[in-house]
Amino acid sequence: MDLVDVIGQIGRVDRRAMREAESRQGRLTKPPGSLGRLEGLSVQMAGIFGSKRPIIRGKALIVAAADHGVVAQNVTAYPQAVTAQMVLNFLEGGAAVNVMARKAGVDLVIVDAGVVAPLPTHPGLRVLGVGGGTSDITQGPAMTREQAQTCVLAGIRLALEAAEKGADIIGGGDMGIGNTTASSAIVSALTGKTARETTGRGTGRTDRQMDLKVQVVQRALELNRPDPGDGLDVLAKVGGFEIGVLAGVILGGAMARRVVILDGFISGAAGLIARAMCLQVRDYMVASHLSAEGGHRVVLSHLGLEPLLDLGMRLGEGTGAVLAMGLVEAAAACLAEMATFEGARVSNKEGNGEGKEAC
Repeated sequence: MDLVDVIGQIGRVDRRAMREAESRQGRLTKPPGSLGRLEGLSVQMAGIFGSKRPIIRGKALIVAAADHGVVAQNVTAYPQAVTAQMVLNFLEGGAAVNVMARKAGVDLVIVDAGVVAPLPTHPGLRVLGVGGGTSDITQGPAMTREQAQTCVLAGIRLALEAAEKGADIIGGGDMGIGNTTASSAIVSALTGKTARETTGRGTGRTDRQMDLKVQVVQRALELNRPDPGDGLDVLAKVGGFEIGVLAGVILGGAMARRVVILDGFISGAAGLIARAMCLQVRDYMVASHLSAEGGHRVVLSHLGLEPLLDLGMRLGEGTGAVLAMGLVEAAAACLAEMATFEGARVSNKEGNGEGKEAC
């Protein structure tokens, strides 16, 4: 599989289907606009699937895990060993994302994209073998360009595989101690915002530690000078293996004409990389929620996306993506399955010409 060929196969959403969906929305048994943002979301689904009555069959979440050499700079309160420990927790079904996915009927795919600690062979674990964590981005590039491309291509394959198995909604989740630092550097490189604007506190950090984290991100950017016009270069210079996989998931999902759900800050950074590679992927993305990480607002603003939820979450793992999948599914179902005024023989408007509050 060639990355250039993949990008070339990502088509535009179907504008005609979107117009037909908008027309159908106006004839459904409800006052126009009464389902709020779900209506616009359903029209987006129509464009993605090329049908005014989109149908969602299955949902999948690809959770990629990897370690980051930048943890040597004391940017996180947790030891690097937690990455591998959490992967084992995913495989045993004990993490928050496992619980949510089970309740929501979402298929989980767990990926070792580059965890430092050796993990036991497990039938539920996909191992990429790219490397044991990235290099310290304050000392040089995170990875080679070849490694970056390998990660992206792996993510594309995973998304295409999920689509082949029946997933019409595909999301990405992450696990990687230190990955908010890498993501902050990515966001700065691709949006032009300062390290102070894109760097969040993370979990359990003091003001002094926050200042250190900002300095680390700034140092990584100054040393590596990632090219904002080249998404793969940004990934290689200051990114992470799991972020590359998630960027590939987004590209692969768009190639397969599936809805792509962004989780929080980490998958948002991956979204910026994917968009830098192919502008058209933006129309396939849905922002699940607003992360408590400060830089996430920068990501969403640059992508022009509005999150569906704002719950103060910052866990990652794809938890926000799983929660949003139900909303996406409901939006599509209402457009596809609701009766029209004509079909149900329900009066559209009252005599004064104003829509009813309820039908």
